[in-house]
Amino acid sequence: MATESILGGSELVAFAPTTDPAKARAFYKGVLGLRLVADETPFALVFDANGTMLRVTTVHELKPDPFTVLGWQVTNIESTVDRLAAAGVEFNRYKGVNDADPRGIWNSPSGARVAWFKDPDGNVLSVTEFKTA
Repeated sequence: MATESILGGSELVAFAPTTDPAKARAFYKGVLGLRLVADETPFALVFDANGTMLRVTTVHELKPDPFTVLGWQVTNIESTVDRLAAAGVEFNRYKGVNDADPRGIWNSPSGARVAWFKDPDGNVLSVTEFKTA
């Protein structure tokens, strides 16, 4: 079996579902600050997420998953959480995980620090600051 990469050199495209493109546009563009590249109504909104294409795809029904579907690596999680909170984002609290931190930031065993929040459709998103050596 060949060990050469099949998709390792290809760009990743991320997807998130929405039942309300107007609310999704307001959130991903207005709150998170992603650049809207294309409005392909009624199919998808296309955003530039720092070089990664994010297609927020219109669906008729949505049952959000209880786990993270999109996440961003940040350099200063406290500042990022504070700025998102000031923009109206509410952070998820998970009993025994991040409920004791005033900002809702979890300190993982690896040293990474994570905070979770939801988009208007209930998709779980996260910001993570990885431990630097």
